[in-house]
Amino acid sequence: MAETKKMTAKEVANSKADRLMNTIAFRAGYYRSNPHRFVKDYLGINLKIFQKILLYMFMLNNYAIYLASRGQGKTFLVALFCVVRCILFPSSKICIASSTRSQGNEVLLKIQDELMKMSANLCNEIKECNIGQNNAKITFKNGSWIKVVTSSDSGRGSRANILCVDEFVKVDLNIITMVLRKFLTAPRHPKFMDKPEYKDYPQERNKEFYMSSAWMKSHWSFNKLKSYVAQLLDENKKYFVCGLPYQLSIKEGLLSREQVEDEMSESDFNEMIWEMEMGCLWFGDTDGAFFSYEDISKQRTLRSAVYPPLSSTDKRFKIPDLANRERRILSVDVALLASKKQNNDAASIFINSALPTQNNKYIGNLIYTENHEGLHTSELALIVRRLFDQFKCTDIALDVKGIGLGIYDALCRDIPDPTYGIVYPPLSCCNDQVYADRCTDKKAPKVIWAIQATAQFNNDMYINLREGFRQGNISILINEFEAEEILKGIRGYNSMSPTDKTKLQLPYIHTTLLVNELINLEYETKGVNIKVFEKSGMRKDRVSSVGYNYWVQCQLERKLNKPQNTSFDPTTMLQFRQPKLTSY
Repeated sequence: MAETKKMTAKEVANSKADRLMNTIAFRAGYYRSNPHRFVKDYLGINLKIFQKILLYMFMLNNYAIYLASRGQGKTFLVALFCVVRCILFPSSKICIASSTRSQGNEVLLKIQDELMKMSANLCNEIKECNIGQNNAKITFKNGSWIKVVTSSDSGRGSRANILCVDEFVKVDLNIITMVLRKFLTAPRHPKFMDKPEYKDYPQERNKEFYMSSAWMKSHWSFNKLKSYVAQLLDENKKYFVCGLPYQLSIKEGLLSREQVEDEMSESDFNEMIWEMEMGCLWFGDTDGAFFSYEDISKQRTLRSAVYPPLSSTDKRFKIPDLANRERRILSVDVALLASKKQNNDAASIFINSALPTQNNKYIGNLIYTENHEGLHTSELALIVRRLFDQFKCTDIALDVKGIGLGIYDALCRDIPDPTYGIVYPPLSCCNDQVYADRCTDKKAPKVIWAIQATAQFNNDMYINLREGFRQGNISILINEFEAEEILKGIRGYNSMSPTDKTKLQLPYIHTTLLVNELINLEYETKGVNIKVFEKSGMRKDRVSSVGYNYWVQCQLERKLNKPQNTSFDPTTMLQFRQPKLTSY
């Protein structure tokens, strides 16, 4: 019997090392192909079946769009994918982008505050967590990292193997194309690929992932979705698209069915917003729509709202003085009943800073807006009069038909303001002598435009408003998601009460609701006029207020172009030279 040759200590060590590396290679390959099992076996985190499928598809494909209803745990899943990728693929570089840095930071905070508390092994893998407003990055011991980048031109210069764009419908397409996608210049390069025997080893592909709820069909994001769907049907491409609505969240216990039923039964329930945010359904301009989303959305250019004081002692907000030839127009669509039974009743106020151009035109800027429900005539009149004074307004657009006449009569008298301890003097009508005569103070400033909304007036108003958006004569506030970063720059914002923070957010929110009202308006022809009406369950109080406001802007614009009346002086037509006197 032959004697078994004993291995040296070095050979034993090498044999153990080989077995260990083979085991690691086997397990790495196994878990890279089965990331959902890695989450269970190594991180100790239990996943629901849809989360396992999504995690697997993210790892398998190079491009993905994931549409998720609110409350589905989208941020949790993105954070989980990032840490799995970083652990299983050393030296991975992942960039998280969003419309705001705070939104991007949510992914890293989810890792730090939730995933690390759920998994001790994950804590051992992470070297450092640094999550600040200007610098947010998580570094792993194997050389991988995840960081948040700015979705703007200032974010240029970063490099990544994986790009994750959260709430991508809120990010500008040019930023994605010219800045974010340029991060993916070089694939991950493991060190073994530097060896000669691996010179022909295929390189890993970089990955792009986009996550959001649904949005408008006329938006660029819908075209991107359609292009991904077309690529998905090509078996040679690695594209993935899915939309998971709120019904799945209810089934998996992530969302309360009772809560959903309560929200859908509320009087101000907005079906369109619900379908986009919760149903993963894209909303588009329908047959009969009067306003185009594309025309309106391009006019959302105003970044900063102008605010009145939040209280009688608040000194943080200063309303600028009137510029040369500026007209500041306050418009109000009057409604006094609460919307529990009257779905379309809400008093809507808009303030327009109309600035003249060199061509004798006005460019309207809707710098502030607020809505009120269930007020009495005296209460709404006080609010209108107070805002008129605070914003240094020059004009008021008011529908005087029906209950609007009560507001007009109140404005024609002294209005005491107990909050500020002052009395506002009367105002009068400037465009209708009948209404001007109702004001007993004949010296009252004539600033109120009395509007009587006839069929012809409404026809002209809506057509002019549509053309105003198309021609770029009206600018409105950006959406509330983009405004978050701007609001954080306000002095003392972080220490404000939730009520005051909400007051600062509301102008942006009401502007979004204005856009929703506009694109949900339909019309039909009535003789020579058109009749514009809202869909069932929708409102148009904001649209009416903006329509009145823009109508006044157009009237003021006509005055700019009206020839000035000058008296004729015949002596200016003849000139005589003083005679030269000579002596004889």
